[in-house]
Amino acid sequence: MTRVLSALVLIVIVAGTVGWLPAWATIALGCTLAAAASGELAYLVRPLGDMPPALFVAASGAAVCLAVSYSFLPSASMPPDALAVLVIGLTMASGMIALASMPPGSAVVITVGVMVFAPLYVGVPLGAMGWVRAAHGPPALFWLIALIMVSDSAQYYVGTLLGRRKLAPVVSPGKTVEGAIGGLVIGPIAGIAIGWWALPALSMQTVGALSVVLVVFGIMGDLFESLLKRSVGAKDSSALIPGHGGVLDRIDAYLFAAPVYYMFLRYVA
Repeated sequence: MTRVLSALVLIVIVAGTVGWLPAWATIALGCTLAAAASGELAYLVRPLGDMPPALFVAASGAAVCLAVSYSFLPSASMPPDALAVLVIGLTMASGMIALASMPPGSAVVITVGVMVFAPLYVGVPLGAMGWVRAAHGPPALFWLIALIMVSDSAQYYVGTLLGRRKLAPVVSPGKTVEGAIGGLVIGPIAGIAIGWWALPALSMQTVGALSVVLVVFGIMGDLFESLLKRSVGAKDSSALIPGHGGVLDRIDAYLFAAPVYYMFLRYVA
C-alpha cells in the first residue's frame, strides 16, 4: 500500500506540473530531481570510504539540468554555449576542491569522478526532458513518460509471471529476458496508441520504431543504475521515496532514454 500511495503522489506531482503549469515549473521540478539524484550518487560511494561533497554535487546537477533545458531554446536569454562553460567550470572546481581538501590516494580519483560524472549523468537527461516540455509542449513529454512507465510495468509483471531466464544476472538478478521482451512489446504498443495525440507530425511507423529504441535505452539505463548500486553494495540509491527507494531508482530508465529522445526531436523529427 505504501508503494502504491507513493506512486500516486508522484504521478499527481509530475502530471500536474507538466500538464497544468508553465514550462518553467517542469524545468524547476527537473532541477530539483537532478539535485536529489546527484546527491544520492555522492552518498552511494560511502561504502568505498569516500564522500564527495554532496551539496556541491547536488548543486552541479541542478545547474547542468537548467543549462540543458534553456540553452537551445530560441527565446532563451541564456547563451547557447552555457553548458560548455558550465562543464569546464564544474571540472575545474572539482579539481580545486580535491586539491584543497584531500591527500593523494585512490579517494581523489573516486571523489573527482563522482563530482564530474554525477551532474552530467543526471542533469543532462532531466534537462533534456525540460527542453522537450518547453520546445514541444506537454504532450511530447507525457509521451516519453508514459512509454517508459508502461514498459517498466510490463517488464515487472511479465517477468514476475513468465520470467525464467535471467537478463543480466550479475548486474540485476531480478530482471528476466521474458520481462524485457514484454516491455519491448507492450511499451511500443502504448507508444503508438498515444502517439497520434502526442506526436501528430510523425507517422505511426516512426513512432513505433522510436518507441522500440527508447525502450531498449530505458532498459540499459535501468541496468546501468543497478550496476552502480551493486558496485557499492547498495539495494536502493536512498530511502527518500517510501516503497520505491530513491529518486535515482525512479528515473534511471529516463537517464538513457531522454537524451536519445531529445536528439531525435532536435535533429531528426
